[in-house]
This record gives sequence, C-alpha cells and structure tokens, in this order.
Amino acid sequence: MGIGLVGITLASMELNASVNKVAMLSMHTSPLAQPGRGDSGGMNVFVRELGAALAQAGVSVRTYVRRADASTPDVVTVEPGFEVCQITAGAFDLDKHQLPGVIDEFADGVRKDIEQLGEAQVLHANYWLSAQAAHRIKHELSLPLVTTFHTLARVKSAGGDVDDDDESSARAEAEAAIIGCSDIVTAATAVEAAELRDLYRADPARIEWISPGVDRAFFSPGDQNAARRASGLTASPTVLFVGRIQPLKGLDLAVDAISLLRHQDAQLVIVGGPSGDEGAATERAIRQRISELGLEHRVTWCPPKPHHLLSSYYRAADVVVVPSRSESFGLVALEAAACGTPVVASDVGGLSQLVVDGETGLLVPRTAERFASALDLVLGHPSLADRMGTAAATRAQRFTWSATAARLRRCYSDLAARALVSCD
Repeated sequence: MGIGLVGITLASMELNASVNKVAMLSMHTSPLAQPGRGDSGGMNVFVRELGAALAQAGVSVRTYVRRADASTPDVVTVEPGFEVCQITAGAFDLDKHQLPGVIDEFADGVRKDIEQLGEAQVLHANYWLSAQAAHRIKHELSLPLVTTFHTLARVKSAGGDVDDDDESSARAEAEAAIIGCSDIVTAATAVEAAELRDLYRADPARIEWISPGVDRAFFSPGDQNAARRASGLTASPTVLFVGRIQPLKGLDLAVDAISLLRHQDAQLVIVGGPSGDEGAATERAIRQRISELGLEHRVTWCPPKPHHLLSSYYRAADVVVVPSRSESFGLVALEAAACGTPVVASDVGGLSQLVVDGETGLLVPRTAERFASALDLVLGHPSLADRMGTAAATRAQRFTWSATAARLRRCYSDLAARALVSCD
C-alpha cells in the first residue's frame, strides 16, 4: 500500500466489477449539508465526493443519514446512481453526544430499507456512530463491512482533545470492537494505518489505504488578485484559516501566532462556523482573545461557504494555516495545495505526510512561537512561497476522487470472494 495507489485510472475499474451496489452509512452528518456548519466538515465532502465518483464509475451508492429536519425528501438523488436516504431516528435537533442513544433506531431503519430494496452487496460506514449501526446490520444480513473512521478516540485523546473521559473510553471500546469485525478498515495515510495497528491492534491484512481526493475542476491555481476581488478581501498579506470552530482545529493557536508576527500588516481570515457542544463557547473565547490582543482590525470572520467557493479564498491567501491538534488526513491542506497556496500545519497525523516540509509548506510543533516563525518565513519570502505553491499544486494532482473510487471499488469486489470476518 502507498501513495502510488492513488494513480489507479478509471480504466482499471473494469477489473473485479462484481460489486456495484453499496449501502453507505453517514449517520450523524449528511453529504447534503454545507461543510463548516455544525458537525459538517471534511467527512461531508468525503461522503459526497466519493459517492459521486463511485456512481460515475458504475457503482450505485445509497447513503443513509439521520433525518435532521422535516422538509428534506425521504430520498434525494444527488446524481444518477447516488442517492441520500433520510432515516428517522430520534428528535431532529439531537446533538452528537445524544446520538448513541438512537443508533439502534437508525440501524432498524437502514436495515428495513436495505431489505426492501434487496440490492446492497456491501456496507460502508463512516465514523464510529455509523459503524456501530453497520456492525449490527452486517451480522443480521450477512453483508461485508468496510469502515472509515475519519477520527479515532484514542488518537484524539493523545492529542489532548478529550471532552468527556467516560464518553471517550466508551467510544474507543466501540471502535475496537468494530475494527475487530470489519472486513476492511480504511486509512487515509500510513500514519493512520499505524495508529489503527498500534492503538487498536487492527489486522494489517485488513487495512486498506484509501486517500481522499480533490476536485481540480474547482481547486486549482488561479489569479490571486481576481480571487481577492471575488472573496471581498483586501490586498494585505493574508493568512487563511478554513474549518469548523472547535478546540480540535486549533484556531486559538492561529490567533496567538498572528499576534507574534513580525509582519504586523498581515491579516487573519477565518472561514467557518462553530461546531459541536463547545463550538459557540470556543468562538466566544477566541473573539475575546482577539480583543485582548488588540487584533480586531487584523482579523476577518467569514461565515461558512459552499464548498466550491472556498477555492477563491485559498487562491486569495498568501498562506493557509492548519493548526489542528490531530488530523487523520487534512482535506483543507490538500485543497489549499491544489490551489497553489503553501500551508503551515501542525506536525501531526495525516498532515505530517500530506505537507512535505520545506517543499510544499512547513510542518511545525504546536506552539504560537513556532507557527509565527513559519508564517513570517513564508510571508517574508515571496519566491519561497511561489516555489512551495507550485510544488504543492503539482503534488496535489495525484489525489483524485476517481482514483479513490477506483481503489475502493477494487476493495469492495475483493470482499465478494472472501468469507466474512466474525467477531472474536
């Protein structure tokens, strides 16, 4: 396994084509939702783009989400071969911490729909909540299970992102059980594969490297001045943060770094909204910190944007900052790279492999001083920034959704010839 796998072409999809009906579970967040709001983020993009790429490759995908409103139709066709099915499970306005209590209700609804259609050949669960429902359905319907966790409790705990110790422990135990019974567990990078092995004793033979992609029809280099006009930003040196406002994403660290910059004319542009139980409190604390540091005139807040419009912000920026505590992959870093913008990121998780230190961006320890030094280096050396941006855009070309779908389709079809993994 390795990065080279993403070079698989659409033509290779014709191999092992026996699986062409997939039931994808995304219980807590819908691919129809706008990333950057609530719990919607990179996982939404992953589920939506992967579903579309699989459909274009001839794999019919029906994605099951928990109904969060009364107005969305029961089934929404995103494009031919890719549908989103709403499953009623609990009140519409449940927050993520209440969702474990309705997993069985969600699983009941998914199973009923699968049985009525009688077509699903494989289950693909996203995130541990969906995986618990899919784990049960696997045994009830004797279907193979592919699991993509996106984040892992033990990794988040190691990074200091623990909201509730009891909840984190229960989640980690559930993840371990699911990993032990999944027919395939996907990893976005070698780092995540190692975490699955080391922290959860995952069987290496059942770990498959499935890297996310980027849509280069939207995310590609372009004119910075035009992008700034399109996004309404000034000509000041621009540091861009894109993501949900929550402790995990580390926006507080970016703010502190801005206060330490030698480039006092640099502005921080924040695109995103509060997420999760701590989101609103986190945003209030960050706004208060900005006020304390006297940075109000150097910080611009932008609400979440439709995903494709983010490309204008990436192109408008001089550098993108990704100060996350942990990341299994780091889709923002990939999208910025595809737009030819260098990235300064935490040296953690998937970011440590996605960003090539000194070549496509800079990887730094998570201190305000180190982030400030790295940002000053990029802002103060335009030729270096240009070289990094060019190298980043070139490297990002290997990450395509069609290649991701090709790899995953082969994995689905391989499962058709295997005996199902059973719980220990």
